[in-house]
Amino acid sequence: MLIRTTIIIVLVLVCGYGLKEAIPFLTGPVLSLASPKNGESFHNGFINISGSAVHTQSVSLDGSPLLTDQNGHFSTELTLPRGSAILTLTATDRFGRITTERRTVFVP
Repeated sequence: MLIRTTIIIVLVLVCGYGLKEAIPFLTGPVLSLASPKNGESFHNGFINISGSAVHTQSVSLDGSPLLTDQNGHFSTELTLPRGSAILTLTATDRFGRITTERRTVFVP
């Protein structure tokens, strides 16, 4: 009886660990944009874009690649002319799954 209980406990732990490790592969890339906020105004035209991406192979801003550090953090600065702009950040994982974040910003 003790051996059977031990085997069941070990199997549950192994399956639970396997599920915990598989969740990132099942959910795809995660993109978190810290700055800018949607609808934010920048009076000088300089916009700092920063955030993090996990479980990704590549991250891009309006089609141009962004470099990430070993923890998945990225940061870049843009200079935009007066008016509004829609920034599109895209994260792609090694299986080709894509996550997109869009922000509308204004330069008065």
